[in-house]
Amino acid sequence: MREQNPKERIKNFNEVPYGYNKEEAIAEASRCLQCKKPPCVKGCPVEVNIPAFILAIKEDRFLDAIKIIKETNNLPAVCGRVCPQEDQCEKLCVLQKKGNPIDIGSLERFAADWSRENKQVPINHKKSKKIDGEMIAVIGAGPSGLTCASDLALLGYKVTIFEALHKPGGVLTYGIPEFRLPKNIVMDEVAAIEYLGVNVKYNFVIGKIKSIDELRQEGYKAFYIASGAGLPYFMNIPGENLNGVYSANEFLTRINLMKAYKFPEYDTPIKVGKKVAVIGAGNVAIDSARSALRLGAEKVYIVYRRTEQEMPARLDEIHHAEEEGIIFHLLTSPIKILGDESKEVKKILCIKNKLGDPDDSGRRRPLPIAKSEFEMTTDTVVVAIGNGPNPILQDTIKGLQLNRWGNIEADKNTCITNIKDIFAGGDIVTGAATVIAAMGAGKRAARAINEHIQS
Repeated sequence: MREQNPKERIKNFNEVPYGYNKEEAIAEASRCLQCKKPPCVKGCPVEVNIPAFILAIKEDRFLDAIKIIKETNNLPAVCGRVCPQEDQCEKLCVLQKKGNPIDIGSLERFAADWSRENKQVPINHKKSKKIDGEMIAVIGAGPSGLTCASDLALLGYKVTIFEALHKPGGVLTYGIPEFRLPKNIVMDEVAAIEYLGVNVKYNFVIGKIKSIDELRQEGYKAFYIASGAGLPYFMNIPGENLNGVYSANEFLTRINLMKAYKFPEYDTPIKVGKKVAVIGAGNVAIDSARSALRLGAEKVYIVYRRTEQEMPARLDEIHHAEEEGIIFHLLTSPIKILGDESKEVKKILCIKNKLGDPDDSGRRRPLPIAKSEFEMTTDTVVVAIGNGPNPILQDTIKGLQLNRWGNIEADKNTCITNIKDIFAGGDIVTGAATVIAAMGAGKRAARAINEHIQS
């Protein structure tokens, strides 16, 4: 797919891939074998009829294509950009055996973008029936909450999403940079969900402004908790309290949600030094590193304790980072952050690792190499080693069962918790995972909530 030149794109926050044009999309769709038992569908957590929408694109029936996608997926432009298709639908494509699977994600993006640009709304997107009086509360307007809410709205329920921030999208809005996911696309897809009748209340923290018990008294019949994982983890090493150390959560929220990259046009500033070290190697770490480069850093380092083979980030994003000049320090662990008399970050003391046997994650465990310590000069450190659940809501629900990490315990098929009218899914249950996995949970929860109400 055509992309911005790396030398140009590191100077802006514009989207990197240009997306398919009409001719390119039809050509790519024409490669699909239209398997009678398509394995790709089994790899899609939201059950998109992949062969059918690809056939519609091949035959220049773009409105039909988006109609087919939206039968099960209300965030197609988002998924077409950030869903890890290479590990899901495209991984199961029979053409994968020859090393060139159908570019399903980009075709999904094409159909969604065509629909938006041509203002074509699928006619199947209207309420299928009306169920009076039953109100459902969804906590969190991220991908999981939005999916659950839209599916319930299509079933005719009165759905209200309670969102703690002033904008919807959750991680789509505060976590993923513009160059991977433009925010106007997120807002357009949320607007389409609101068009279904979903009401979104912003700046509304359930657990502070109102409790689940109070919502029950107001008549809500079921609750879907999709509040995500918003509590950043730190390394617990000396120096993490120095000026110039960010959690990736704060760093990306300032940039994406608060538009710090447009400061002073927008009010939120962000300080980025000439040399930036990002700790971690997931998508959040890569997003942080590429954002730092665009904010003027001269050198940006990814510091990761294992090898490239174990890096959790998408291969495309690692490739983009390498093209843009991000420097990878692999098999390296920080053990101390060093500052000056003003408490400003100046260096990181690191140690080299070798790989040992696999740990609980299935990845080989990093083992420190004795006497391999070295110092790395840096002005800014971004810690991107994962997030945990924010306890504000859970602490107010008496008897709600949590696991040892503070995530909500819920059935993986129905999302039901140990409290009969409370369901939960997405990162608040699984820990930080993918957008599409969270959406799949939202879809399963909507079905289970419908069965709960109807039983």
